[in-house]
Amino acid sequence: MPHTSTHGRHPDHDALRTEAVALRRAGLSRRQIRDRLGIHNNDLLNRFLDGTPAPEWTKRPNAKDDVRARARELRLQGKTYDQIQLELGCSKSSISLWVRDLPKPDRRRTREEASAIAKRGWEATLRRREEERQRTKAAATAEIEVLSDRDLFIAGVALYWAEGTKDKPYARRESVIFVNSDPGVIRVFLAWLRLLDVDPAHLAYRVMIHATADVPAAEAYWAEFVGIDTSALQKTTIKKHNPKTVRKNVGEDYHGCLVVRVRQSAELYRRVEGWWYGIVLGTA
Repeated sequence: MPHTSTHGRHPDHDALRTEAVALRRAGLSRRQIRDRLGIHNNDLLNRFLDGTPAPEWTKRPNAKDDVRARARELRLQGKTYDQIQLELGCSKSSISLWVRDLPKPDRRRTREEASAIAKRGWEATLRRREEERQRTKAAATAEIEVLSDRDLFIAGVALYWAEGTKDKPYARRESVIFVNSDPGVIRVFLAWLRLLDVDPAHLAYRVMIHATADVPAAEAYWAEFVGIDTSALQKTTIKKHNPKTVRKNVGEDYHGCLVVRVRQSAELYRRVEGWWYGIVLGTA
């Protein structure tokens, strides 16, 4: 008959713990032990099983298994959390979870030494995270192969509807106008226009940038990017600087936004709007 009393000390507390440990060593999961013994208090079950390793079959494969194993090796060698973090580049919270059942090493360093090790460990963690970030991005990039015309067509419609100027009942704007600061986004948009056989002569370009930026440099950057002379750009729109606003889009990499307008594009705009509605209906 299952044990159902879990509040306070159980009348046969030691026997219940012994039974829980025996079931764990026999290969049962925590859930199975909980259901078998009727222990529905997780804290109580955790105390019973503390120090008893989980059966291998309950452990999920994890990309960090090798790192975890190495962390345990280093801990057994007497390494501190800071030293393990410095070598492996993982967070202290992860290390704590992995090695908390192992003996603690003797601390034989000054406060300054501990601080220096902690700083280097955090720097190692940041490097490891950046490496993981870049690996993920590179793997995802490789998943996208050369776009078909239809791929580019659908992407362009969605991109325009997300970022382009749109017509409103209270403000008629049936014209294809696209504004963005990301060169990659501009590149995809221009490739989409070429796919639609938009005449390059119908394209007008204009820079939009904050007054505190290097305007001539931004104009030169965008003109070169789209393959025209700076004299072919329309008059740049200067955004007034608000002294109360702390801008983060500053520095040499800030080029403002490029405005791309397709002249005489009311018909094209209507088609874009129709294509977008078609995509929406196609998801139903």
